Amino acid sequence: MNDILPIVLSILAAVVVIGALIPVLIKTRRNITRYPDTRDANDPEVRSGGGTAVDDSTGTIERGTPGGAGPDVVDTTTVPDDAAGLETIPVETPLPVAGRLTRLRERLVRSNNIMGKGLLALLSSDRIDESVWDEVEETLLLADLGTEPTMQLVDALRERVKVLGTRTPDHVKAMLREELIKLVDPTMDRSLNVERHADKPAVMMVVGVNGVGKTTTVGKLARVLVAEDKDVLLGAADTFRAAAAEQLATWGQRVGVPTVKSDIDGADPASVAYEAVKAGIEQEVDVVMIDTAGRLQNKVGLMDELGKVKRVVEKLAEVDEVLLVLDATTGQNGLNQARVFAEVVNITGIVLTKLDGTAKGGIVVAIQRALGVPVKLVGLGEGADDLAPFDTESFVDALLN
Repeated sequence: MNDILPIVLSILAAVVVIGALIPVLIKTRRNITRYPDTRDANDPEVRSGGGTAVDDSTGTIERGTPGGAGPDVVDTTTVPDDAAGLETIPVETPLPVAGRLTRLRERLVRSNNIMGKGLLALLSSDRIDESVWDEVEETLLLADLGTEPTMQLVDALRERVKVLGTRTPDHVKAMLREELIKLVDPTMDRSLNVERHADKPAVMMVVGVNGVGKTTTVGKLARVLVAEDKDVLLGAADTFRAAAAEQLATWGQRVGVPTVKSDIDGADPASVAYEAVKAGIEQEVDVVMIDTAGRLQNKVGLMDELGKVKRVVEKLAEVDEVLLVLDATTGQNGLNQARVFAEVVNITGIVLTKLDGTAKGGIVVAIQRALGVPVKLVGLGEGADDLAPFDTESFVDALLN
């Protein structure tokens, strides 16, 4: 009996050690994932052993990922399987969307807008001659409405003033409200494409240059979706800006939303995006939101990277929504940014941040005209719940009050 006991104890010890190693092996296997073997025509060629790959069709040079992996290899990422770490930040309950619309109007009413108030003052004058119409045009152009929409609005106002023959403040306000609503276009579909598919989550990419509040917008939009009872997962694919992943993860933790991010500095953004969508499919979430890098929009490398991120994600699931974040205070510069991004990814909606304060309301019309896509969300301040769905009538009413 004494001879058998040491053998039994050795067997038990071996079983315990093997049992402890199994989860580690599984986790390691899961985190080291490669893209599908198939490669679409736009993906750059991958050289064995990593390093640098050259796309012969464009001449674009792409650096290999850290560790010698090629550009089409998925980096090791951290994919949370549970709510580990969420207890460090209290989970908050986001405000309902309806309350946000009310605050949108209140904020815009208090803002320093020059558009609505200036127009009302001019059109309520005792006498409206050519000099007044010149001032109306100037006011609209200063509000970043754009040349074509300005001429359209002025022509419509001229005709209505001539026909009606009245310029009481109430009549002028009603007339101006109707024409502005037409310009902002209430027929555009401003709903977000965030409905889960039968077997896959809805996928949303958020793009824009650095400094417009892109990562913050992703975090705030996660709060909007959580308030609508959506199960959300975030992907931190902005791997070039220091602390961007940690910033996004903090936003997610505040509302109990997990974040997929890489532990490698400068990791391949497409790799992180791929892992985020893969985790979203496995965890059966409703929406996967991917935050992307935002270096200067005129850098060819960034545009190529965004195109690659979208192509790689589409190997797993369709990209349902591509939101472009713009700073409303940048005016026509924002329009130039929008055009560049639209050439690379199929933008489906605009998010305008910093619309309160000194922002010029005409930029809403100008951007929609330039891209043919609607403004879907507006940011009105620094608060966590200061992001609201855009509503045409509420926006125009705020300008005129």
